[in-house]
Amino acid sequence: MAARNLPPDWTELPDEKLLSLRLSDLPLRIEGTVLEGRIKQLQAELEARELRFPAHFYISSEWFTPDGTVSMAIPFYLAHPRLERLEKAQMLAVEGGDHDWCMRILRHEAGHVIDNQYKLRLKRRRRLIFGPSTLPYPEFYDPKPYSKSFVQHLDPWYAQAHPDEDFAETFAVLLTPESDWRVRYAGWPALTKLEYMDELMQGLRGRQPAVTSTREIDPLRSLRYSLRHHYRRRRRRHGLDHPEIYDPELRRLFSDAPEYANNMIAAQFLGKMRRPARRLVASWTGIHQYTIDRVFEDMIVRCKELKLRLAVPEEQARNEFTVLLTVQTMNYLHSGRHRMAM
Repeated sequence: MAARNLPPDWTELPDEKLLSLRLSDLPLRIEGTVLEGRIKQLQAELEARELRFPAHFYISSEWFTPDGTVSMAIPFYLAHPRLERLEKAQMLAVEGGDHDWCMRILRHEAGHVIDNQYKLRLKRRRRLIFGPSTLPYPEFYDPKPYSKSFVQHLDPWYAQAHPDEDFAETFAVLLTPESDWRVRYAGWPALTKLEYMDELMQGLRGRQPAVTSTREIDPLRSLRYSLRHHYRRRRRRHGLDHPEIYDPELRRLFSDAPEYANNMIAAQFLGKMRRPARRLVASWTGIHQYTIDRVFEDMIVRCKELKLRLAVPEEQARNEFTVLLTVQTMNYLHSGRHRMAM
């Protein structure tokens, strides 16, 4: 099926019209974008460790590395600033949208490529240390915020999702320049994984890959559904279509009523108290600050969506919201909602 003709000014379309375009119609390429320089940086980091890396990069709907290949899929929105803005509007964040975040993901995916190209999952010691790759991938996973058996590279605790993700995360930490991983993970069980990874990569210096397939799965040209469909599916997967659970509590402190139109915007107020409140709740409960911050972020996003403003005195709002954050974080942990979408 041939691609539809795009209007020459497609980048100037409002979001609602842009969402009607099919992914396969988007005239995107890696060359000439910020991705090109970031890929070159990744390749330089691998060359510094004398690792052969004949990877093939292509554009798809999201980040992934097809099994049994040296291909790496990069999400379409990173190939054009207009699509980054759409991603931010639809998903509230742009995964890999800045240089450091993008490099973290590229290093992670490079771990999968290295795993594929040398068939490392077949190694007995690799299976003993990280677990078998044959375990099925879960639709959701239950992170353990306090575990020191896993490195911390991508959010949220992604190394815990599956043995292959644990491998890729550990590789990414090792590859990161100046990561000082021996000091950072001293005393952690995860250090054993890093030391094994370091030994394994030293043994692969200069070796020719056993796998060189550049097969593509779901390249952009094959994705003949609309951006609207794409984002509806992603929002369902990440639970962004059900943020209303916080509404009753938020409306006790904030309001969208006309009489509060000149008051401080609720999201702005919460942003100012985010760090101290997060630390305070962590000290009260012993809950990891990242867990608290996920709940905090959900509530800030909901305040933005509802266009809420401060409806009580600031001191009262600070005190009552801190209690609310504590309660909702405990609910988040104990209700099973802390399972992370893959």
